[in-house]
Amino acid sequence: MSAARPIGVEVLSPGAFATLQDGGRRGFRRIGVPWAGVLDRRLMRLANALAGNAEDSAVIECFDGGLQLAARGGAVRVAVAGHAALEIGSGEERRALPAWRSLTLAEGEVLRIRRMERGRLAMVAVAGLAPAVVMGSAATYARAGLGGIDGQGRALAAGDLLPAAAAAEGPERVLPQPPGGDAAPIRVIPGPQADHFSAEALAALVAGEYRVTAEADRMGVRLEGATLAHAGAAEIVSDATVPGSIQVPGKGQPIVLLADAQTAGGYPKIATVISADIPRLAALRPGETLRFAAVDVAEGERLARVAEACTRELLAAIRPLYAEGVDLAALYACNLVGGVVHALGPDYRPLLDPLPQQADPKRNTL
Repeated sequence: MSAARPIGVEVLSPGAFATLQDGGRRGFRRIGVPWAGVLDRRLMRLANALAGNAEDSAVIECFDGGLQLAARGGAVRVAVAGHAALEIGSGEERRALPAWRSLTLAEGEVLRIRRMERGRLAMVAVAGLAPAVVMGSAATYARAGLGGIDGQGRALAAGDLLPAAAAAEGPERVLPQPPGGDAAPIRVIPGPQADHFSAEALAALVAGEYRVTAEADRMGVRLEGATLAHAGAAEIVSDATVPGSIQVPGKGQPIVLLADAQTAGGYPKIATVISADIPRLAALRPGETLRFAAVDVAEGERLARVAEACTRELLAAIRPLYAEGVDLAALYACNLVGGVVHALGPDYRPLLDPLPQQADPKRNTL
């Protein structure tokens, strides 16, 4: 008798670039190990909450659509957070579905992220997904071969099988009102090496428009726009960097560092993107444009608290989906039938009293 097939999801196609990520590998930057982890923690937390996982569980982070997952060994529950167009089915039978919800895939059923309708990032949570942990995190950091599939630090590939839990009973879960887009400027705090640039460069950073180039990945985003002139040498003694640091090499075109960036660098940093806005910048596609706005440290901290409060409100808004396309819980809560009234008025008694032995045929008693 053959052993039962393990339950999980098989990667049929990883799309443009898909990796296992979580909140990141914290506490090791002092020895040169980047945080890695998801580029958008809010999407991770929402996807996991929809799937029934702990908020900081590992997810599949993917770019620009194309990811295809199939349930193996039994039914598996997944959830997608991000402005993605989804397709579910097997063989020729497929149906389109919105994101921001959980889905239970039957054995052999396939989930496809057809495209991104806005932005380029989506997070897919798989109920019970628990990849190997390396240095406290399952986050994939490909440059050093840490985390991810079997702890090898590589991106997902066709044929990978990710073990999962059997789908739990109960309704799917949905976020009725997903977060909208935000075209506001990306907020930055000047420095830490603002004094290495001319006053004109600092003014140009917040006055001009920058375009995202094709050199944009999990390590950083190279921008194209107004040249930022150095006040002195274009290089410094290497010092610490963090996700959000805006380095300016000799050519004067800024590079914004992201989750997989190096922990130290020798280019002066004109400003740092606040933590609340890094996900918005990371989701921009090549060719899209952005503007910067300067804030101080206190305002950056306030905006971080606002962003966290918004995330908590979204998590609290997740609710069961009792019928496909119809949220019965919401309908019941609306008390659509507030009371029964008598159509003929309060003085009309025959409907409330026993019928007379001989009803008047000219009188409408109904």
